[in-house]
Amino acid sequence: MTVILVRHGRSTANTSGTLAGRSAGIDLDDLGREQAEGLVGRLADLDVAAIVRSPLLRCERTVAPLAEKFGLEPLVEDALVEVDYGRWTGRPIKELLGEPLWKVVQQHPSAAVFPDGEGIAQVQARAVAAVRAHDARLAAEHGHDVLWIACSHGDVIKAVLADALGAHLDGFQRIVAEPASVSVVRYTPTRPFVLKMNDTGSDLSGLRGHGGKPAGVAESEAVPGGEVGTGGRADNGS
Repeated sequence: MTVILVRHGRSTANTSGTLAGRSAGIDLDDLGREQAEGLVGRLADLDVAAIVRSPLLRCERTVAPLAEKFGLEPLVEDALVEVDYGRWTGRPIKELLGEPLWKVVQQHPSAAVFPDGEGIAQVQARAVAAVRAHDARLAAEHGHDVLWIACSHGDVIKAVLADALGAHLDGFQRIVAEPASVSVVRYTPTRPFVLKMNDTGSDLSGLRGHGGKPAGVAESEAVPGGEVGTGGRADNGS
């Protein structure tokens, strides 16, 4: 199974320089709305089986054009919600730079716990569990390999990607997930494969035939040299 991780489009908080967190009513700005519409063109040629999103408004707005395109009702998943930044929520980023915790978040995020909020390790645990649960559910429902979309937030997506890469959480700040970016992970019975990260503009129709392997190569095995087979439905089973 293959999940397309979509970060919401640019929001009004992104442009104001504040840490929105779970603040209510944070919408997309004009560029963010354009980015949401642009996702339709980038994903239009794919056979998307499901859309799962964070409960926050900016994710709802981002997937709305995709939902209309594919004729799908997005499923709200609380475990994909933005980080609970606690008392940091709503504060200007420039003020947070002087907080002792800022350096921990940058250098040792696995130990970072936001005041009256949650820890980044908690974020990774809940988000990865949710992605894998939906992946398993869709495999059971469809009985074959499908593509599906999960729309979430920057730090949440970075945490999921760190897990998929087999990287320690302390390295997740090396990963970038820009507004309206697409990252793609294929889950197999024994390991994930990271197919794309922070893609902000390409045509993603190539995902339709991805995953074919030479005869005798298991779906969860890598091929030396990166060689893959051609044609056919994506062999992305989980």
